[in-house]
Amino acid sequence: MGVNTYTYESTTTISPARLFKALVLDFDNLVPKLLSQHVKNNETIEGDGGVGSIKQMNFVEGGPIKYLKHKIHVIDDKNLETKYSLIEGDVLGYKLESITYYIKFEAYDNGGCVYKTTTEYHTKGDYIVTEEEHNVGKERIMNISKAVEAYLLANPSVYA
Repeated sequence: MGVNTYTYESTTTISPARLFKALVLDFDNLVPKLLSQHVKNNETIEGDGGVGSIKQMNFVEGGPIKYLKHKIHVIDDKNLETKYSLIEGDVLGYKLESITYYIKFEAYDNGGCVYKTTTEYHTKGDYIVTEEEHNVGKERIMNISKAVEAYLLANPSVYA
């Protein structure tokens, strides 16, 4: 098994605490509402929803992805960071064992936020994840983030 790591940053005018609450603490409720054309629902399969829990994101029928299962490793609301792993789902295919995401939300210009993401691809055999393959997954995640950001900008009192 190999590990390929990619990092990237994104900035927004949303405060780190609000973005953390939306993208981490209320993700299961918020994302199916904002992206109902893609995401059917999120459910906790094992645990109480916190650290150690396994959650499943179910997608609407007819799309390229049926479901994704994630294991939660860290939810730190004081330091505004989270770590979780994609442990099962269509996107892993025959090349990947799992994908681990570490996201840190930090203050940025004028009350905004920079969120830094490190993605570790745990591959089967000696497979190497290319930057192009990484960018496909990154784009999907960024689309979710952008939908949440737009919602927060349109609703400034939510998660305040």
